[in-house]
Amino acid sequence: MAWIFLIVAGALEVVWAYSMKLSEGFSKPGASAVTIVAMIASFALLSMAMRQLPLGTAYTIWTGIGAVGAFAVGVVVLGEPFSVMRIIAAVMIIGGLVLMKISS
Repeated sequence: MAWIFLIVAGALEVVWAYSMKLSEGFSKPGASAVTIVAMIASFALLSMAMRQLPLGTAYTIWTGIGAVGAFAVGVVVLGEPFSVMRIIAAVMIIGGLVLMKISS
């Protein structure tokens, strides 16, 4: 169950990062509210996952999901730059996540 909590927490990190971008510096109430709720839920689920998973594993996976997810949303939804170097960086993060999962 801890891994499910962790994956959902990582997905919510992507949600709050994207909604924070949409909030334009917390000037839009709807997007700001989504940001805050998603942040709280993400941290709560991360905390629940950490009951069973080591700190290093849980935090690395959580931030990795958020980083790669935010990168993907930026490219696909927001039209941010898409380059070979950025793809290689994302693949390296994913490789690190796989290794972290295997090692635990």
